[in-house]
Amino acid sequence: MNIDKECGKAFLPLIFAGVLLTTASCMPPPQTYRTPVPPSPAPPSGQKAPQPSQPPAPVAQPETQKRSLPQEAKIKEQDLKSASRVPPPMSAPGENRTVPDVTAPPLRDDSSLLAKITPATPPQRVASLRLTEEGRKLLDAGDPNRALPRFEKTIVIDSTNPYGYFYLAKTHYRLGRYKESLAFLDVAESRLSGEPFWLSEVYALRGEDYRALGMLDKAEASYAQALSLNSGNRTATEALSRGQGEAQTAPR
Repeated sequence: MNIDKECGKAFLPLIFAGVLLTTASCMPPPQTYRTPVPPSPAPPSGQKAPQPSQPPAPVAQPETQKRSLPQEAKIKEQDLKSASRVPPPMSAPGENRTVPDVTAPPLRDDSSLLAKITPATPPQRVASLRLTEEGRKLLDAGDPNRALPRFEKTIVIDSTNPYGYFYLAKTHYRLGRYKESLAFLDVAESRLSGEPFWLSEVYALRGEDYRALGMLDKAEASYAQALSLNSGNRTATEALSRGQGEAQTAPR
């Protein structure tokens, strides 16, 4: 009996360990717990859940249009100003031309060449002007052949003397050399840009050359330009009056 008790005591730990193993194997595995997320509120019945909104497309603001308006107006204003500066087209030959404004007061007579000599005038210009004045007196006296060499010498002394070129043109006109006269008038005109009295004389003499060559339309236009510069130009006034009289007496 003592032996059985001792054996029973020896097997008790083994039996207890087996019970523990059996109990542990029957227990469910441990679970990992997460923090619960609150559910989103359900939409009311009859309404759909809102969809994520798309970014609206860019819309042109009215301010952009307002800003462009002053620029367009400015461009139009500039166009109008530039258009107003465009000279009217000249009339074609045979058409009615605008009558020059002869109501403007005539310019002061600036034909005296000696009056242009001042203490500041260079010596070459002084000599050229004096010689031009001598030739002008011969030309007015009806002696273009003696006047011509004097005028030729004036531009040799001073090639910038515009009055020498003008009187060379006038002398050639008196001698019947109309094309040579026109050539000298072109040079004189380029050097008399700031003297309306003398420019008017250039246009009037050019009209005389054109008339002598039979270019009546060009002659009339040159006379009109002369009167637009100086309403007191006698050559242009008499030529236009003569042309109107010839047109009235011409047979129809």
